[in-house]
Amino acid sequence: MTKKKFFTYAMLAIGFGLAAWLLYQVFREHSPSEILQSVRDIPATNLALALLFAFASYLCLTGFDWCGVRYVKNDLPYPKIALASFIALSIGQSVGMSGLSSGALRYRYYAHWGMTTEDVAKIVLLSGVTVGLGMAVLAGIVMVINPQDAAAVLRLKEEVVIAIGAGCLVATALYVALAAFLRTPLKIRSWTFQMPTWKIAVAQVMIGTINFAFVSACLREVMAAGADVSYLKAATAFVLANVAILITHAPGGLGVLEATVRHVMGDQASIGSLVAFRVIYFFIPLFIGLPLSLIVEAIFRARKSRNPENETNHASIAAKPA
Repeated sequence: MTKKKFFTYAMLAIGFGLAAWLLYQVFREHSPSEILQSVRDIPATNLALALLFAFASYLCLTGFDWCGVRYVKNDLPYPKIALASFIALSIGQSVGMSGLSSGALRYRYYAHWGMTTEDVAKIVLLSGVTVGLGMAVLAGIVMVINPQDAAAVLRLKEEVVIAIGAGCLVATALYVALAAFLRTPLKIRSWTFQMPTWKIAVAQVMIGTINFAFVSACLREVMAAGADVSYLKAATAFVLANVAILITHAPGGLGVLEATVRHVMGDQASIGSLVAFRVIYFFIPLFIGLPLSLIVEAIFRARKSRNPENETNHASIAAKPA
């Protein structure tokens, strides 16, 4: 076993272990019947709105890939981009190591449609940047407008939290400015990154921010059924949960998201609301994405058997450097 594989398996083992421990801490005082009843107590209207916000978020996520595909100057139609994005992210966000798992799925589809390995790598990279930009803007907004909750959790002074939030917004503005004026590749040691056009950069910021705003709205909707929860506080909890997820690398944020939201929101985050959010935003898309991926794979294989020469040409194109 190589060191890289050993490190990957070790991180997964640690992540699953941490997730199991955190889930135990969150749910240990509640019986299965109590948890189920807590979910049932959420009105159908709130669940329907949460589902709508989750759908809107996944629609925004297709925009992450759209920005990446346009960044590599490819005119792949949006329906194909949306298909690859949804399958990759609906599975990747739940199984963990999202960058690797969703990246592998993206490569399967985009390579089939004639893209090179380098193009796919750039699309995955730009998608990751869009995630960072969206989270930075949402974090900046909630930390500047609602520093009290973040300060209490992070155990920092409110002035420091506001400064961090302002820094997030300034960094985002700097990214757009670099995209507008810096046309030579940006070099950091041996790493080189060609900035996107300013239009793509602005699209990244807008789509990324709107996406996380929808996720926060989904979380707020399931919690609002049992308590008077402000959208701003729900967004703060979601931002801090994502910071914790990035630090721990727990698969799908399992356990970490629930524990962090519970810590920030207290009794406002009922056990039922945490379960409902996990099911709506992670499990339902996963149960749609998995069979959809099998159907698409069957179609690819059927086409390959009918026209093997064309598939060989696709594979040779994908292997060529840009």
